[in-house]
Amino acid sequence: MKTLAKEVMSTDFETLRPDLPLSEAVRSFRRASAKGRKIFGMMVTDEQNRLIGMLSMYDILLFMRPKHIHIWGHMDDIDVEGIMEVACERARSVRVGDIMTTEVVTVSPDTHVLRVMDLMIKKHIRRLPVLDQGEIRGIIYISDLFYELLESLSR
Repeated sequence: MKTLAKEVMSTDFETLRPDLPLSEAVRSFRRASAKGRKIFGMMVTDEQNRLIGMLSMYDILLFMRPKHIHIWGHMDDIDVEGIMEVACERARSVRVGDIMTTEVVTVSPDTHVLRVMDLMIKKHIRRLPVLDQGEIRGIIYISDLFYELLESLSR
């Protein structure tokens, strides 16, 4: 059974740059997803390939959500004709660095998978970068962790 982060992490990943427009980031999500795995979040790195943030589907959806929805109440009583087109047009040029999550939880390659699982559950994290002395070694997706557990349980 695989028990360490380095044994379950994926080393095949793409990263984004903070100055990338959201429209290009979305294309990167699609390109990465075309490799056979649906990608819903990517690491954001600086010029030295150091981790500086994460951009996830949640970050994008949160950005697209009307800011004053708590005042409006329910969206079903609002005339929303064309609102998505306008929102998407405005969002295309927003930079990754403007909406990414900057407080990123990470683990080391030698972190036990039970600790990884605990972090993912407690912090509602679906992907976890694996760093070794600040250098990105891989990423653990919650689905990989789950399927590894299923494999172990079915033996």
